[in-house]
Amino acid sequence: MAVAVLNSPISGEYHRSKILEGKSSGRRRVFVQTDTGCVLGLELDRSDNVHTVKRRLQIALNVPTEESSLTFGDLVLKNDLSAVRNDSPLLLTRNLLQRSSSTPCLSPTGKDLQQKDPSALIEILGRSSRFSRPKQLVKDIVKAIKKGVDPIPVHSGLGGAYYFRNSQGESVAIVKPTDEEPFAPNNPKGFVGKALGQPGLKRSVRVGETGFREVAAYLLDYDHFANVPPTALVKITHTIFNVNDGVNGSKPHDRKQVSKIASFQQFIPHDFDASDHGTSSFPVAAVHRIGILDIRIFNTDRHAGNLLVRKLDGVGRFGQVELIPIDHGLCLPESLEDPYFEWIHWPQASIPFSEDELEYIKQLDPVKDSDMLRMELPMIREACLRVLVLCTVFLKEAAAYGLCLSEIGEMMSREFRSREEEPSELELVCIEARRLIAVEKEVSSHSEAGDEEDIQFDIDCDVAEVDSTPKVAYDFMTKMPFHVGFRGGNGRNLLSKVEECIEEEESEGEEEPVRRKEFATPLALNRPPTISKLSMSLKNIGLGEKNPFYRNAKPEGTSANRSANEQLPASVSFVKLADMNDEEWTLFLEKFQELLHPAFASRRSVSLGQRLGTSCQF
Repeated sequence: MAVAVLNSPISGEYHRSKILEGKSSGRRRVFVQTDTGCVLGLELDRSDNVHTVKRRLQIALNVPTEESSLTFGDLVLKNDLSAVRNDSPLLLTRNLLQRSSSTPCLSPTGKDLQQKDPSALIEILGRSSRFSRPKQLVKDIVKAIKKGVDPIPVHSGLGGAYYFRNSQGESVAIVKPTDEEPFAPNNPKGFVGKALGQPGLKRSVRVGETGFREVAAYLLDYDHFANVPPTALVKITHTIFNVNDGVNGSKPHDRKQVSKIASFQQFIPHDFDASDHGTSSFPVAAVHRIGILDIRIFNTDRHAGNLLVRKLDGVGRFGQVELIPIDHGLCLPESLEDPYFEWIHWPQASIPFSEDELEYIKQLDPVKDSDMLRMELPMIREACLRVLVLCTVFLKEAAAYGLCLSEIGEMMSREFRSREEEPSELELVCIEARRLIAVEKEVSSHSEAGDEEDIQFDIDCDVAEVDSTPKVAYDFMTKMPFHVGFRGGNGRNLLSKVEECIEEEESEGEEEPVRRKEFATPLALNRPPTISKLSMSLKNIGLGEKNPFYRNAKPEGTSANRSANEQLPASVSFVKLADMNDEEWTLFLEKFQELLHPAFASRRSVSLGQRLGTSCQF
């Protein structure tokens, strides 16, 4: 059982070695980044605290620090810096103070860098043994830079990216600065307007935090199973980078050196991407392995453009090919939303997992994965790790049950019926698990009180449309005929979906949402009103039938103006995992697993009825 895995003790030897590595010396090196993208490397000793760090930043970068907070992932540092490990990136965020145009945030440049930042031209953040390849690439790139071989800007995509080259002029790495992401302060393509740490292209992925997600995907790809290129987080300095506040001049010879925190990924030579190539020639094993990774990390942006294709035989278009997955910056969101799996309706995804793949899935340990990421990427948020644990448990149970990749992906993908976004089957299981916990908590509190409130509570529940509570689990799992239409695998990328959301908001229907009473539990107060009595209504959802209970659950913040400077519409969040304490989280996982097998049985029966001649069982 996965419960046993989740409760298994962590290797003490692994933790001791890592802790000693981080605390063996009183001196530590950190990289502090302001919410506008400025970066400074600092050497800390035991006497340093938050106040001294802010003071050094104020002197070096000319930034106001009085009303600001120094954060380390989820942790807001008060004064003590003992929790900060060597090579950690910190973020300085403003609380109330608005940036003044008369005192712009200046990145350290030229002489300032040499005097105040002792770090090298390119510094890898972290000490993982899996960074050996990036370290070699860094050496090659530094040699090339000293010889005058400059990087080349990447003109495609929404964010800033740069090809760094070796001494022969060959592109060997792609670098994506965190402050040049979409909506970030120094985005070179017009997609600006937010500070680092605010909700970004996806509401559950903050601006400036896609870089460490790229690294997380690589670190989680054990044994190079899915073929993710070597990736690391770096502090890198060069004149090529974009700064929108006027630090860099408009002319090339006016540019100064600017330091950035960035993802650093090996560039893999390839022939085309999956959108330019017929998918029939893709190896089944390659599709499965990439899909397994996407499920684990809840990838919300696996479109054809970030699946590179390399021909192995060197001739023709339909010979043996290799797939290389890239661009994992929108994985591991802080809450569940709508993933995007390009492979979901490829024929390969309907073929059962091989024995080797099933064994690989069986050996996955989400608790150890989470602890590894905490050690290697200490800035990662706990909400992201909970998504990783949840999705890994879901994958392990689904594969053991016998579901194929497409069925698993469909259960994780949302429905769009009559322009309305509805929860995925995975989200429905989570909602039901949380509802059961809330009901148990209510019943337990009333039982302990021993009052007449017990009777009144039962009466209220009956009146408030929950008279089927005793059989809700049965109805939820055995009578929900989920629509299994084309989900996520329709060949559209993230932007096309965004445009559709904008168009849908412009032509919003006239019907008023159905108003329903909320069930008086803590869970009901924390979820959208359209989710109330979800389990009660599931059995009434027909195939392809519009469900009125989610009509309020629309992306917020849409606008008819499609300017790049406007926020893209946010996806609805039906399920949050971060608001549970440790005890609630453990209980939630137990309930979640109890509900999975009936859900899988329902999915299997519907899938077999709708495949029209195809099946996962060959």
